[in-house]
Amino acid sequence: MIPMHGAYAADAAGPKRSQAEIAVRCDLAAAYRLIALHGLDDSIYTHISARVPDAENQFLINPFGLLFRDVTAGSLVKIDLEGRQLEDSPHDVNPAGFTIHSAIHAARHDAACVLHTHTVAGVAVSTLEEGLLPLNQWSLLFHQRVAYHDFEGIALDLDERERLVADLGASAKVLILRNHGLLTVGRSVADAVLTMLALEKACRAQIAVLSTGRPVREIPEAIRQKTLRQLESGDGNRMKGQTDPDQRAWHAMLQRLAPAR
Repeated sequence: MIPMHGAYAADAAGPKRSQAEIAVRCDLAAAYRLIALHGLDDSIYTHISARVPDAENQFLINPFGLLFRDVTAGSLVKIDLEGRQLEDSPHDVNPAGFTIHSAIHAARHDAACVLHTHTVAGVAVSTLEEGLLPLNQWSLLFHQRVAYHDFEGIALDLDERERLVADLGASAKVLILRNHGLLTVGRSVADAVLTMLALEKACRAQIAVLSTGRPVREIPEAIRQKTLRQLESGDGNRMKGQTDPDQRAWHAMLQRLAPAR
């Protein structure tokens, strides 16, 4: 469990919430604030959701109308796959957020967290016919592992969920929403956030290099595969005594939100 300090952990306990749910609420609220801190938010739009542990088909999502920097563990809204609110809340949820996130949580039980952004670099790459290119170390984490979903307008039609899930597939961690933005699926909140931060950097680097108009030096396929194996292993990033390679980076990220001493 992450340390329950700082404004993002406000009112995390709430009524009848398990320690596991409290921990996920704190992680998710921290994720919202970290995404804002890195400049990946879009006013009150886009969304991050997390599955409620030890509960069937329930997930947490941001209250529609709050800036990401203001989301707290207690203000997160708990809903089911039908969009019904499961706790009293003065807030509602973004309909487009419900469409996208309910689809993925229903279809992918490994999706502990789903993160969606509209950044300039992400939208720019989503409009390129070739999509994300394997041009640098960041992008190699996603080499041959990116799925694409064509733009169908604002995600308000529930029948789009079937096509979105079909395009994502059974194992992809990244979905580029054409002409729209980026989406990551994580086995934890930390996984989804760290994946998105790497994906965003890959997109920014791609747009920057393509804007020069200069010839691009491509990475040989054998090196792409080797680097992907190295990145996926997490061997260079694990903390002593920890099996999850995300914990070192996630712990460091959370210090950005810790109260000043």
